[in-house]
Amino acid sequence: MKMTDAATLTGARATDEGYLIANVRTARIGTQDYRGSELDRPDLDTVTVYRDESEVFRKASLQTFGLLPVTDDHPVDLVTADTARMVSVGTTNEEVLRDGEYLRIGIKLTDAATIRKVQDGKRELSVGYTSELVWGDGIAPDGTAYQARQTNIVGNHIAIVDAGRAGPLARIGDAEPITVAGWGASPIRDEKDVIMADAIQTRTVLIDGLSVVTTDAGAQALEKLQGQITDAQTALAAKDGELEAKDEEIGTLKADVKKLTDAALTPEKMTQMVADRVALETLVKAIAPTVDSTNVGDADLRKAAVASTYGDEMVKDAGDAEISGMFKALAKDIKPVDAFADSVKGGLKVVTNDAWGAFLPAKGA
Repeated sequence: MKMTDAATLTGARATDEGYLIANVRTARIGTQDYRGSELDRPDLDTVTVYRDESEVFRKASLQTFGLLPVTDDHPVDLVTADTARMVSVGTTNEEVLRDGEYLRIGIKLTDAATIRKVQDGKRELSVGYTSELVWGDGIAPDGTAYQARQTNIVGNHIAIVDAGRAGPLARIGDAEPITVAGWGASPIRDEKDVIMADAIQTRTVLIDGLSVVTTDAGAQALEKLQGQITDAQTALAAKDGELEAKDEEIGTLKADVKKLTDAALTPEKMTQMVADRVALETLVKAIAPTVDSTNVGDADLRKAAVASTYGDEMVKDAGDAEISGMFKALAKDIKPVDAFADSVKGGLKVVTNDAWGAFLPAKGA
């Protein structure tokens, strides 16, 4: 049986080429009321038809709604390869998504005249499809009684239509009785089917890699929240950077303290330095007795000793390491003089004065 479903053009936008792209909510699950005369049941004023979730979102059915032709009003009969070129003003895209209890399909209008009609207010849609009706009374999950179930749903086209004569709650099919008669049953619309494009503008927002369809106001709120999250993440990253800089500064300070601690002049180091200096002066005195060590640094003292022995020309362009090597060569055969031993070699001489003599015992006492 050929049937139609109401839908509404929402979230439309123009491309650089002048095409119009929009999102469409189409077939939904649940119950819908039809006139009995349109379903070959003239004995019934209305027939409530139940459309099960497993039928609406069945893979084989979903695939039929991708790449459908879009028409300006319903054609008289099914759109086929023989008629598509004559009646198509656009197409649906390949991706068919579930949007709650609805199917959502993207459409692209490519015909300039039809696009102008949409811009002037022709925004209601009617989905043309075929399905089978299985008659039998039942109760839908929401408690609504029904007389038939819809199965084997196959999409054929999406028609852009004028609003029904009775306003937004009227059936889409009322727009053109002759084409509706050619197309079959149209549901009696209720408040659930009415999604007016001017009242509710929907947009798709990307949240953490997921596409979320929401109203324009909802999209603005989500985008604002995303901005706040981004600002918070930026601030946290800046704080992390500051903490890393502080940690680096602390590490540098610790290293500097360690260096200063290691370089500090302890009593042990001072004793060693004095001993090393005395040993150096003693060795220099043995190599070059005429060299004066007063206020002369260690390197210069070695240089003076080498120059005294080999001449100034020998040390003229030599570096400290080279001079140190020369000095070691001179010193290896030199026996350092023990200054204290030399001073007592002939006996310890005590120099006294009158004050000191008063404490010494008188000779012969």
